[in-house]
Amino acid sequence: MNDLLALRNRAQEEWEQLEHSSEPVIYIGMGSCGIASGAGRIWERASMIIQQEKIQARLLKVGCIGPCYLEPLVDIRKPGHPRVCFNNVDEKRLDKLIPDYLLNGSTKMKPLGHLGDPGVVMDGVKSFWDQAMLGKQERIVLRNCGIIDPENINHYIARGGFSGMLKAFEMGPEGVIEEVKLAGLRGRGGAGFPTHIKWQLCREAQGDSKYLICNADEGDPGAFMNRSLMEGDPFALLEGMIIAAYALGANQGYIYIRAEYPLAIHRLRNAIDRLHEQHLLGEDILQTGFTFNIRIKEGAGAFVCGEETALIASIEGRRGMPRSRPPYPAASGLHGCPTNINNVETLATVPSILRNGSGSFSGIGTQQSKGTKTFALVGKIRRTGLIEVPMGTSLREIIDDIGGGSRKTFKAVQTGGPSGGCLSGEFLDLPVDYESLSKAGSIMGSGGLIIMDEDTCMVDVAKYFLKFTSQESCGKCTPCRIGTRQMVVLLEKITSGDAELDDLRKLEEIAETVQKGSLCGLGQTAPNPVLTTLKYFREEYEEHVEKKRCRAAVCRDLVEYTVIKEKCTGCQRCVDVCPTGAITGPRSEPHFLDLDKCIKCRACYEICRFDAIAGDAIIIE
Repeated sequence: MNDLLALRNRAQEEWEQLEHSSEPVIYIGMGSCGIASGAGRIWERASMIIQQEKIQARLLKVGCIGPCYLEPLVDIRKPGHPRVCFNNVDEKRLDKLIPDYLLNGSTKMKPLGHLGDPGVVMDGVKSFWDQAMLGKQERIVLRNCGIIDPENINHYIARGGFSGMLKAFEMGPEGVIEEVKLAGLRGRGGAGFPTHIKWQLCREAQGDSKYLICNADEGDPGAFMNRSLMEGDPFALLEGMIIAAYALGANQGYIYIRAEYPLAIHRLRNAIDRLHEQHLLGEDILQTGFTFNIRIKEGAGAFVCGEETALIASIEGRRGMPRSRPPYPAASGLHGCPTNINNVETLATVPSILRNGSGSFSGIGTQQSKGTKTFALVGKIRRTGLIEVPMGTSLREIIDDIGGGSRKTFKAVQTGGPSGGCLSGEFLDLPVDYESLSKAGSIMGSGGLIIMDEDTCMVDVAKYFLKFTSQESCGKCTPCRIGTRQMVVLLEKITSGDAELDDLRKLEEIAETVQKGSLCGLGQTAPNPVLTTLKYFREEYEEHVEKKRCRAAVCRDLVEYTVIKEKCTGCQRCVDVCPTGAITGPRSEPHFLDLDKCIKCRACYEICRFDAIAGDAIIIE
């Protein structure tokens, strides 16, 4: 224990030196979203500017702080001044920003805010946490993301890291499980099973060895909560795993992560190495007699391997296919031994519960759904990114207040990824918790929220997700293997204009059969997009069948695009984006669209600012 206390003193000293550095510090958001937006080039450019201008400054990499739509994000802290954040920084803006701000003391580029306390104005700048997207959030699991260098263990320790682990060792295994029970923590990766029950069952199970597995196989399209957390704060996950393993009596842990997450894997490997160096992993951790090691298993990206028994099969080197239960993994899992599986967010939340006490977590959220939940906010919404809000926050608050609302008229939100449901506007005041979403026909899932507007065809959405789950089915059980494929066939008939009304009955009947008869969670939840869109958007299905019309102008076989001459200003934006040259006409005069050349790509429809492109089965002259 004394070794950790000495390490903490050194870490706090390093953090204080950074916070009160005598030279400027430049922080660059280097999560996957930042890098995709050009942060890698920003890093290289910043290094070059510092050398050329002979500026004495430090460069630090941090993870994603949340508002991905503002990337690349660059924070600068000058000696004696707060750390201020600049958004959407490109190389051209950076060329002026660094010399102007660091050498001349001012810049024309207005900072987004400072990273000090909310409600405080410093140097005439409001707090970054008072921004619209961040003001209603409550950051527990994401508290370090975008703030610390994710590859520096001292940064994590200086902000309270591993104090939860120390408390766990003081409480003993049963005390840890009781604390997690009092906190009301439920699994953040699926149906929300109480975490303490899984832990208790595994602890009580008989076996020579026990295993802890972190499920980081985040396979939902549009979801990136776990990836961002591992990239921005890998030590939180590892501390949570150490605490969980201690409570279970497990000596070996695995992180099952998809190989498509190279940056997260790199930072986890680095974090594991740093923990071994400080004797926080391995034999006799902190002289407590507790031994625990962690291995990383890279998966090949199979969606079905998110299911516990399929994941175990994959780690064992077998094909990732679910098996019937019982026995459950808690009794017979990896190599036939008692095994506990939690997802990334669940485990990364545990250190804060131990560090701050169960009451700090249970006091947030609803009666049955405690604490906070992270969500990936994507789709037709103004502010995309990663958010963390108290359980029970309404969809309206998340979409309108935090996300800034949809750009066009809101139509639907899908919760829970491809296995979730599509909820209409009547559910905007629905509190986001496990029970409320389940009653509405959807699920919490791992936390993906996809926003859709009037340009979204709900039949096409159902087809898209059913194609995904059908292709990702392992094929072991008949309802899922054949049923999902038959649903895709029916949806293709509907979107091509070849269906009859009786096909809607068949679609619903097959969906219910797949839901009730499938072996694992993939098949059991795969019909959710179909069942919820049939329930809440049935008129769109009927229009496709009876009128051969797609109101969103998405289904190509039901749409012809034409130019409305009375509205066309001849701005030529549509001419510039048309890939086949189907649109022609001189500037400032109404254009013409050649239907023989049109491939119905929607580019002209989406870029026109004057609603001069009509997309419908009815040709408008």
